Amino acid sequence: MKIICVGLNYQSHNKEMNRALSSEDDDPVLFMKPDTALLSNNKKQFYIPDFSSEIHYEAELVVRIDKMGKNIAERFAHRYYNEITVGVDFTARDIQAGLKQKSLPWEISKAFDNSAVVGAFVPKDKYGKDISDLNFQLKIDDILVQSGNTTDMIHSVDKIIAYASRFFTLKTGDLIFTGTPAGVGRVSIGNHLIGILEGDELFDLHIC
Repeated sequence: MKIICVGLNYQSHNKEMNRALSSEDDDPVLFMKPDTALLSNNKKQFYIPDFSSEIHYEAELVVRIDKMGKNIAERFAHRYYNEITVGVDFTARDIQAGLKQKSLPWEISKAFDNSAVVGAFVPKDKYGKDISDLNFQLKIDDILVQSGNTTDMIHSVDKIIAYASRFFTLKTGDLIFTGTPAGVGRVSIGNHLIGILEGDELFDLHIC
């Protein structure tokens, strides 16, 4: 199982991070996390690692691949997933910033153990066949900190799958994190995170 993540997929997040705005004509920006990064919904705690003093949350829609595919045409991509959830891409922002300043790869800031939180998966047709208009939120200590809608994605889920499958064979169980909207920030010990998709609470996580 592999975890494919998409960066720069919401203009609101690009603006808050002072990054150049992306275009639909650009290719999706991909990076990966190993299977050891997975923190599933039955794990209720995330421990802040001792190598970072600035762990940031990034709430995202997550898709689970349920059929092997390679060089998938975008018009057929919807056939390769049936379940979705909301998750968190945890980022060691201090490490990432330091590596970027040196023009070095920043995988360790994104791919560390337990950095990919996923909620309980639900059938995509629970919210209708089209997932291009779904609301998702992240609450911390009952305060809404992130709110996004998949209509604001620069690259759709199907486009992401088609593009990723040019380079990587997609296998059953692979996960795709589809990008985060504005509102990212730091987590602290004692925080309580709840991930919500279309009103359904899909994960409940305590920061330790």
